[in-house]
Amino acid sequence: MQEQNFNIEEELKKLPGKPGVYLMHDEKDHIIYVGKAISLKNRVRQYFQSSRNKSVKIEQMVTHIRRFEYIVTDSELEALVLECNLIKEHHPKYNTMLMDDKAYPFIKVTTNEPYPRVMLARKMLKDKAKYFGPFTSSQAVRDTIELLHKLYHIRSCNRSLPKDIGKERPCLNYHIKQCDAPCQGYISQEEYGKSIAEVLRFLGGNYAPIQKELEEKMLKASEEMEFEKAIEYRELLNSVNKIAQKQKITDSSWEDRDILAVATDKEDAVVQVFFIRGGRLIGRDHFYLKIQQDELKANIIDSFIKQYYAGTPFIPSVLMVQEVLEDSSLLEEWLSAKRGAKVSILVPKKGTKEKMVELAENNAKMVLTKDKERLKREEGRTIGAVKEIEKLIGVQDIYRMEAYDISNTNGFESVGSMVVYERGKPKKNDYRKFKIKGVKGADDYASMREVLTRRFMHGLKEKEESKEVGGFTVFPDLILMDGGRGQVNIALEVLDALHLNIPVCGMVKDDHHRTRGLYFQNEEITIDRSSEAFRLITRIQDEAHRFAIEYHKQLRGKGQVHSILDDIEGIGPSRRKSLMREFVSLEAIKAATVEELARIPSMNEKAAESVYKFFH
Repeated sequence: MQEQNFNIEEELKKLPGKPGVYLMHDEKDHIIYVGKAISLKNRVRQYFQSSRNKSVKIEQMVTHIRRFEYIVTDSELEALVLECNLIKEHHPKYNTMLMDDKAYPFIKVTTNEPYPRVMLARKMLKDKAKYFGPFTSSQAVRDTIELLHKLYHIRSCNRSLPKDIGKERPCLNYHIKQCDAPCQGYISQEEYGKSIAEVLRFLGGNYAPIQKELEEKMLKASEEMEFEKAIEYRELLNSVNKIAQKQKITDSSWEDRDILAVATDKEDAVVQVFFIRGGRLIGRDHFYLKIQQDELKANIIDSFIKQYYAGTPFIPSVLMVQEVLEDSSLLEEWLSAKRGAKVSILVPKKGTKEKMVELAENNAKMVLTKDKERLKREEGRTIGAVKEIEKLIGVQDIYRMEAYDISNTNGFESVGSMVVYERGKPKKNDYRKFKIKGVKGADDYASMREVLTRRFMHGLKEKEESKEVGGFTVFPDLILMDGGRGQVNIALEVLDALHLNIPVCGMVKDDHHRTRGLYFQNEEITIDRSSEAFRLITRIQDEAHRFAIEYHKQLRGKGQVHSILDDIEGIGPSRRKSLMREFVSLEAIKAATVEELARIPSMNEKAAESVYKFFH
């Protein structure tokens, strides 16, 4: 786990005094808490200082923290919105007070209507309307909508126009001069559209004209001793200023996009990737690279894209980068072919998108400045370890590894686990559990055959039915089996039957159940126990076992009174109890003859034969 190289005291010294979001990880590297701070340096330090003011929950949480990470933002508002997004994405254990799925409000302009309206919305729908936000103050949104009605005389009614024009009298808003009554045909659709265009410009960030107008009206009203009007204009101006706070964390478009930026320092570089999904920043990752001095940032990004997206299972529709790439068109063509849909590489020059790229670059610089040595160590533990494995078995370009294990108790509720590592790091979203359906009893080989067959047949079927990359469609570059020759041969038979060519290694353990080496191409390969390759294989093997055991415990918890005997035809609770009382153990029942079984109270010859045949 990463905490082995994470010194909390040392990392606390590196925290910046800037706004941002911090993520606390436990010993299993799960995110257990997400918080925001106006000063990361001050806020995160508080968790590790002795204080009487800590709640019981926080005291308990701190005992589980093994490492933390943070994302720097430009304002506390951005940090708040990002915090909300990350909590919804990761559901951290200790964020109980924040997990009410609170929806921040949007301003919605119904541009899909002939006479659009401006309204507050709690959700973004795919309805061709324009959305702005989300915003953290519902009152500020309401005040701004009220302001837009007053300035541009936009309708607020629900009448269906132009169908209902002239059917009813104009409402009060017309009489108080806050609506031009399109419901009566008093304003043409073209003129009304000009007002909507002004509204969109305002909501798009062009606040200066309105701010200036409100200031002038406020001063004029004050000079004319109309203080109530002056106060009204002042309050509206304050609402505009609240809305005008730039926040870049959530985008009103529905595009999935990755934002890439690089920071360099002589022969070291860090690429920061922000993942935008459904318009929300849901996470990020950074990658350490060794480069030549004075290497161009565009070349680094170009090289990174080729390596990273060659194996990643999901490719978004847009990549946003900080500099123009020489092979941009060729990369777009390659990525589009992999995705099965158009992919664009953009260099934003202004607005929210440019700010997001700047934010990614700032975070990359901070990571490079403060965490260079730790990143080098982490790179050795992950990508470096994978390269060592490549040399050991003579296989090149290993990006994705899948490991499999089987777990059962006396044949009851056999389950299979599939864990995934990409670039030497666990990719937990791709982990899969399998409940064994077609195997009776404790037959690990048959169970593994079922798991692998289901996994790869499912993947082949998904590839036939859809061009989307994801789920089971991404096949591994290396399969790791928990075991030696027997498990490897099962995997090779399944792959051969499905006409797949994927290298398979067995993770061999010694008599003390400790990782010993790799079994590959009918040969056991000894691994240096002090190497990063050995440590990575051990972690993968332990993770596959842990994941299988965890699933098995879940199933046992749901049916603790279940026994393998319940799976035998004709054996109910009464006969099961009689058998266990007489024979004590399952092994004794397996060894019994039909005659011995038939002599048990509540059993007959037919039931005895059924039990005998089940085990033989």
